[in-house]
Amino acid sequence: MKLDRIAIWTRQLEKLKMFYIRYFKASANLKYIYEYEVKANNKIRFESYSLAFESGARLELIKKASIVIGNDGDHFNAGITQITFCVNSPDELEWLFADLKVGGIPIVRTPHVTGDGYYEACVLDPDGNRIEIAVKL
Repeated sequence: MKLDRIAIWTRQLEKLKMFYIRYFKASANLKYIYEYEVKANNKIRFESYSLAFESGARLELIKKASIVIGNDGDHFNAGITQITFCVNSPDELEWLFADLKVGGIPIVRTPHVTGDGYYEACVLDPDGNRIEIAVKL
């Protein structure tokens, strides 16, 4: 069994899509728009992209106006606590971290070695989701 995809609800669909394309080399499908009626005169509409990564992993981004967003980076919230992207070397992690920093992306943790043998850093995406970049040493 393998994990197929993770989904993130957002109000900033285009901004999140571009974040994952620019920094994590995702490719996106065409936007999917779905609208359905739950009760008379009460329609629900959402838009989404499915992003694919070189590893085969997928990330679904879904926009719906009523979604509550926000994370200050210091606390884990219920739901997804973080998404981890593995790179091939410490040098690649340093390059990506520098690019994120220059891009004004909020930093949660600078690159450091963990007790379980990883070199990692953590940033926030435009919705405040924790994005970890890691490499096994």
